[in-house]
Amino acid sequence: MKDLSDCIVLVVDDTETNIDILMDILAEDYDVTVAMDGEGALEAVEEDTPDLILLDIMMPDMDGFEVCKQLKDNPDTAGIPVIFLSALAEEEDKQKGFDLGAVDFLTKPFDPAEIQTKVKQHLLKRMDGES
Repeated sequence: MKDLSDCIVLVVDDTETNIDILMDILAEDYDVTVAMDGEGALEAVEEDTPDLILLDIMMPDMDGFEVCKQLKDNPDTAGIPVIFLSALAEEEDKQKGFDLGAVDFLTKPFDPAEIQTKVKQHLLKRMDGES
């Protein structure tokens, strides 16, 4: 079983400030990779499969819902946990995220301690399932 610090977390957000904040929160504990849009996220997953994805919803061209749908429709990527991070906070948005297969839904502005806790929880669950 690999160590948590070896886990790859893919952060997908079209706002550089959000990426910088998430890097500050997570980079000390995990191998963090970044994509700035949906297409880039799908390419990044193909290149180096992450252990968990933090995914923004509102992005140009391909939104996070579509990215999640494509990941979950592909047997090679369907098992990757997706946590949505979004300014969308309506119940129907959250439900849509869960219906698409997300394991969690956190709203912006995000709480660093909550992000750290949720990422760790979901990585531990994933690692337990692989052992």
